[in-house]
Amino acid sequence: MATAAPAAADCRLVRTVLAAALSRTTAAFLFLSVVAVGVVVSGRWITAATTAGPLTRLPITAAIPAAAAVLHHPETQQLQPPHPSTPPAPPPPSRPTPPPSYSLSCPSLNLSNPAKAPKTSQTLARALSSPSICPASPSPPPPSPSAAGSPSSNNSCPSYFRFIHEDLRPWRAAGGITRAMLDRARLTATFRLVVLGGRAYVHRLRPAFQTRDLFTIWGVLQLLRRYPGRVPDLDLMFDTVDWPIVRAHLYRGKYAEMLPPLFRYCGDDKTLDIVFPDWSFWGWPEINIKPWDALQEDLKDGNNRVRWMDREPYAYWKGNPSVSATRKELVKCNVSSTHDWNARIYAQDWFKESKAGYKDSDLSSQCAHRYKIYIEGSAWSISEKYILACDSMTLLVTPRYYDFFSRSLMPTQHYWPVRDDNKCASIKYAVDWGNSHKQMHIGKQASNFIQEELNMDHVYDYMLHLLTEYAKLLKFKPTKPPEAVEVCSESLVCQAEGLEKKFLVESMVKFARDAGPCDLPPPFDPHELKLLKQRKENSIKQIQMWEQRDLGA
Repeated sequence: MATAAPAAADCRLVRTVLAAALSRTTAAFLFLSVVAVGVVVSGRWITAATTAGPLTRLPITAAIPAAAAVLHHPETQQLQPPHPSTPPAPPPPSRPTPPPSYSLSCPSLNLSNPAKAPKTSQTLARALSSPSICPASPSPPPPSPSAAGSPSSNNSCPSYFRFIHEDLRPWRAAGGITRAMLDRARLTATFRLVVLGGRAYVHRLRPAFQTRDLFTIWGVLQLLRRYPGRVPDLDLMFDTVDWPIVRAHLYRGKYAEMLPPLFRYCGDDKTLDIVFPDWSFWGWPEINIKPWDALQEDLKDGNNRVRWMDREPYAYWKGNPSVSATRKELVKCNVSSTHDWNARIYAQDWFKESKAGYKDSDLSSQCAHRYKIYIEGSAWSISEKYILACDSMTLLVTPRYYDFFSRSLMPTQHYWPVRDDNKCASIKYAVDWGNSHKQMHIGKQASNFIQEELNMDHVYDYMLHLLTEYAKLLKFKPTKPPEAVEVCSESLVCQAEGLEKKFLVESMVKFARDAGPCDLPPPFDPHELKLLKQRKENSIKQIQMWEQRDLGA
């Protein structure tokens, strides 16, 4: 009834206008008729729109509130009627059609633990023991054959991608990877991962520390979503323990045919483990470290809070000193009543931090000193990328281990080398030298490297190139092992709870990528690799010579 009176008035208006128009020419009659009808239609449209309210978005049906909503993008615009006296506006410029987004829907699940509450994550265990909820077909679909045939985005990959060839060189020299080799890698592996037709199957061989296996597998699942149809069929063994164990000297000559292909997070010059991006790129819920995309932005903001010259003119380190002898020695370099080594060392108590809500562990707030110390723990430490991300100059205590990107870092370009056998004096010298020379460019080059060459685009491209080159070496056709269970984004997210679920959803790939990965650079030739090693050694020797000259050590 609310629209009856306006409608009747509209009709009388039409009759009045039409009656007046009868005494005029046919052309005038047609013109006024069109105007009158336009007034009626516009009035009714505005009345109806005001009564019904603004247009609403399409409903989103998912069991993950708020976070899952970002997986749907049904963009709608509220229409505005043109003014009768103004010409219609030109059509907006055409926009490229956005790639289809992934959807996510979780069935009603009982997440309660039938036994007593566990102290460790049960997400992966639940996913592997529950009925599969993985979709029957990937969504969105793989790219067309023509798109899949374009393996490149016409951008060259960062230089550290060249070490993919080095890590796989032993198996290429051995003529490929056999099933017998793969079976030997099972002896210490945490899980076995098989990819068939873009679908992932996991056999969990033994529990991992915290959620390392969960977030590593999650990373591969996101790779499958980012590059649907491009990840080849493969079969691999992954060890989530820190220390590399495939000793190079045990697999020379005729024993090369027994070389186990074992993936892990780091390696050293005496081992042949295949290095892969670590789990923390997708989050580390146990110590409240965000997924890398979000954390990179936080670190970038943290850099901008205090100018380098306004920062504390000391070297800063905060961590757990109890995991290695070299870190216990570092604690001795702290300031005391008798000596100041220009270092400010803080022991990290993670239990206490968790109780306090991690208020004193915000990584973006740890760029307040001109210098930051990186020192290994029981092996390589994931803290390396967080320390380098600050444009404070990194003082890198002589490392033994490397991860997938650190082999391209150069002394005096990305960091300042610190002697492991004389840490305190070496740190003091570095800080004194930096303060007197106002050396801020080393830290800036390192933070630029982390922001530009270690973003998630390159992390995923590294994974794709490494797995593609690895799959080329397989001398057998991968098949699903009887013990393996299919996993997908749904089966992990829907079983997760708390901070685990939050980080999984935040790090989820939302769209398939149309373009291919960056171009994989060629392998090093032996002479080139030798020159790279010599360049690093010469830079470190130069620093040590300066120290000996000035310190008399």
